[in-house]
Amino acid sequence: MSEECCSITQNSSKRNCPVNGIKGKSVKTITLKSLLKPKALETLNSQTNYFFCDSIDCPVVYFNEQGQTFIVDEVKVPVFPKAQGGQVPVCYCFNWTRDRIRQEIQQTNHSTAESSIRTHIQAGRCGCEVNNPQGSCCLANVRQQAKSYLGRRVYQ
Repeated sequence: MSEECCSITQNSSKRNCPVNGIKGKSVKTITLKSLLKPKALETLNSQTNYFFCDSIDCPVVYFNEQGQTFIVDEVKVPVFPKAQGGQVPVCYCFNWTRDRIRQEIQQTNHSTAESSIRTHIQAGRCGCEVNNPQGSCCLANVRQQAKSYLGRRVYQ
């Protein structure tokens, strides 16, 4: 993957999740091909647009304009932000989990996650479109997670 990985502009087309009605974010088919379990992958329609539902309370991860859905159990990895555990990746390429970010903040009072990831991006190592269920760069999620821990000073 190139340095462009985390500067990719996703298709701005948005559709509403057929389960909760919230607008989803366009995601490339390669993301679904990489992350769907085989049984779900067998039903993928590569000729349609898919969207990511980031609502925590909704079991749908991906949906298309025809109302087809893929739920959490049909994805190979835990889906941030839907899965709430500490071992859930916030950055799928370089294994920055909630726990890893929290523990670093607990020990050092700051997070190096974002700068570490940026270094990998500049070296052409990220693969967000095939590793991250959201199909896009994780930096906003990493920044938000670190800010949340720093702001609350939660050290569980």
